[in-house]
Amino acid sequence: MATLALTEMTFEETVTREGIVLVDFWATWCPPCRAFAPVFERAAADNPDLVFAKVDTDAEPGLSGGLGIMSIPTLMVFRDGILVFRQAGALPAAALAQVIEAARGLDMERVRKHVEEAHPKAATA
Repeated sequence: MATLALTEMTFEETVTREGIVLVDFWATWCPPCRAFAPVFERAAADNPDLVFAKVDTDAEPGLSGGLGIMSIPTLMVFRDGILVFRQAGALPAAALAQVIEAARGLDMERVRKHVEEAHPKAATA
């Protein structure tokens, strides 16, 4: 599956879907971004069951700013709509493969419980 280009309009609907979504925040002028791009593309080809997406930080400054992207490349990994990994810097292929395997291996019941404990819903009147 080819990578998706995300915009402010498509970001939320993409990352909140069921399954694993990897998002690469990048820019054309960024040498580490250009070095990471083929690693990300290869991982996308090797993992067709996952969603691989990219956000051009120059084209989407509101989105990247709203998410607190301070350096690029930054990789975010969502599983079932929950952010489970975020790291700035270009990852080598082996490290990206480890991130993918870790995301696949998560016990999402435990993750959801942890999220609920960290962010309890406001009581309704």
